[in-house]
Amino acid sequence: MADERDDSVSAEMPAEPARAPERKARRRWPWLLLVLAILVPGVVVALWSWVTLGYSYSKGERAGYVQKFSKKGWICKTWEGEIAMASMPGAMPEVFHFSVRDDNVARELTKSMGQRVSIAYEQHKGVPTSCFGETQYYVTRVTTVPGP
Repeated sequence: MADERDDSVSAEMPAEPARAPERKARRRWPWLLLVLAILVPGVVVALWSWVTLGYSYSKGERAGYVQKFSKKGWICKTWEGEIAMASMPGAMPEVFHFSVRDDNVARELTKSMGQRVSIAYEQHKGVPTSCFGETQYYVTRVTTVPGP
């Protein structure tokens, strides 16, 4: 008789679970997709920035006179400048545009305005935004060149 009671109890229980959890799962999909649509591109841009700023394409030095240097930008303020390089006196100078990310280097450049300087730079190609600088050339060191 105990077996009959067990059968009657199991016969009264519904075979399918309630559908409420399934509805909640369906409601979560749009939010999950929205979060992924925002998160994945953000992570990709962050990784891209890290790689392009972490490895330099080329390194070099240029010498000349800093003719313009300022902090620019609406949201992302960056130090931007240009150096005039003349191959010989009286020749038309070539202008080299550069960016500075380090405030100490920017201070040194500001102090050396009007003097001949040598700048060491690294070229970083493919930086995704201008928040890191408007050019590909980032100055890493400034040295004042003694005059003749």
